[in-house]
Amino acid sequence: MFPAGNGGTIELVYTQTYAPTTLAPARDFWTLRYTTSLENGSLVVCERSLSGSGSGPNAVAAAQFVRAEMLPSGYLIRPCEGGGSIIHIVDHLNLEACSVPEVLRPLYESSKVVAQKMTIAALRYIRQIAQETSGEVVYGLGQQPAVLRTFSQRLSRGFNDAVNGFNDDGWTVLNCDGAEDVIIAVNSTKNLSGTSNPASSLTFLGGILCAKASMLLQNVPPAVLVRFLREHRSEWADFNVDAYAAASLKAGSYAYPGMRPTRFTGSQIIMPLGHTIEHEEMLEVIRLEGHSLAQEDAFASRDIHLLQICSGIDENAVGACSELIFAPIDEMFPDDAPLVPSGFRIIPLDSKPGDKKDATTSNRTLDLTFGLEVGPATTQGAGDASSSQNTRSVLTIAFQFPFDSNLQDNVAVMARQYVRCVISSVQRVAMAISPGMNPNVGSKLSPGSPEALTLAHWICQSYSYYLGSDLLRSDSLVGDSMLKSLWHHQDAILCCSLKSLPVFIFANQAGLDMLETTLVALQDITLDKIFDKSGRKALCADFAKLMQQGYAYLPAGICMSTMGRHVSYEQAIAWKVLAAEDNTVHCLAFSFINWSFV
Repeated sequence: MFPAGNGGTIELVYTQTYAPTTLAPARDFWTLRYTTSLENGSLVVCERSLSGSGSGPNAVAAAQFVRAEMLPSGYLIRPCEGGGSIIHIVDHLNLEACSVPEVLRPLYESSKVVAQKMTIAALRYIRQIAQETSGEVVYGLGQQPAVLRTFSQRLSRGFNDAVNGFNDDGWTVLNCDGAEDVIIAVNSTKNLSGTSNPASSLTFLGGILCAKASMLLQNVPPAVLVRFLREHRSEWADFNVDAYAAASLKAGSYAYPGMRPTRFTGSQIIMPLGHTIEHEEMLEVIRLEGHSLAQEDAFASRDIHLLQICSGIDENAVGACSELIFAPIDEMFPDDAPLVPSGFRIIPLDSKPGDKKDATTSNRTLDLTFGLEVGPATTQGAGDASSSQNTRSVLTIAFQFPFDSNLQDNVAVMARQYVRCVISSVQRVAMAISPGMNPNVGSKLSPGSPEALTLAHWICQSYSYYLGSDLLRSDSLVGDSMLKSLWHHQDAILCCSLKSLPVFIFANQAGLDMLETTLVALQDITLDKIFDKSGRKALCADFAKLMQQGYAYLPAGICMSTMGRHVSYEQAIAWKVLAAEDNTVHCLAFSFINWSFV
């Protein structure tokens, strides 16, 4: 900071911002800020970037960031007659959208997204502070507004820390075996207090382990999905994992792997603490009622309390995201309680240009999977349905677990598997609430789908016919068992149409995971888009052989997910899928063996 004329100040400011997902690095800014007062009593703050991408106070810390540019921006605060003031805000940024996967670029180049994320958020915050200061806002449990606002900020910051995993904050990524759909990171220096009171800090011999992932959702209203996750926790959460996280916050009470079996009674009580003026964010305490299954303490209470913020469940504005972030907390609710937040963030993306596919086109793809079922779905109004047709959003999940150093490997395995289960449950719910979706579409296979059963039979029969072996390692599987085995097959199995521009029409669960997509979004993916240049060359070279002899082996190579991530595979097998009735070629099938994210 340097003094300037007329009582103003000049500042050199280095700012780090959080990335909203795990799919792109965070941004930082190196700016010059000028603050001064005008003769009419107004306050002006002007700011813009300095030149030089490598500039800043800490070049090592900046290495994990992409340098963004702030064009002339700032604030003008004008006094009003009779008290109060009017504030004008200008946010003008270049977030270097070209450095992120194409599907995410709306988050980095849309003025509407920047407005929701920064400008409107700042105005809402100012209004909130003003009304709290005037005493117009009253909160529950006798808490002061500033204390509850601090809790909200700590939950949000803790979740963002987990999603971003900055090296400067002590995070390191563990090597993951197999498909790296879930990222595991460890922080051995984490201070859990989040306060200035050292006595409230909990010391762990290990630290904090985080399991996180991001994925694309198609035609799912973010607000409706977050509302469902908030109101129906038992549909996706494991009570025993919640119990482990809660017990770990009590010094010396590591429960894994010998956790006491606990039964969730099904009772979830939401106790509101407060909300922002426009109800865009709510702070609440959740009590989950549980009882031990052990006979010696069958009457002991195993209730769990969570501090939770929920935002965006009534938002319809373009660019507004929806979040559900929670952390175990002591039932006494101390002001300096340590918090280890976990949760969900769903950010809508702008619709793809030219997305005008009608419902019948969508349903033709879904006809193949009508045998998939889901749990109870929420209802929604026609407004939600129409506004979310042909839209995409990015879901980011991050779960944190305190651990002892002796249990790091065990907790890492548990965390990865748990997050994968949560992802599967969320995808099932998302497909159920997607507008225009058949209510029986999800990720659990069941009887009752002649289209899905027929396709599974054709895929397996054609594989045996051309390659002389059984795809499912057994020729005794029929009907539902065949469809279920195909769906859960470890290799990514995909089918594409026989057109001038082949489009995927079906994939098993591993195929969806590899492409990081959903059954609904498959129809937007063409075969050529998933291969790199060498992969396309290999496919073209063997295509004549494929059509002539009915199958072909493709060498190891690299393909691309819809999120822009590279996927390696040891081998791929392609074969023609014959319709049993007339022996005509129905589609082409591909099996990607031993695939993993690079």
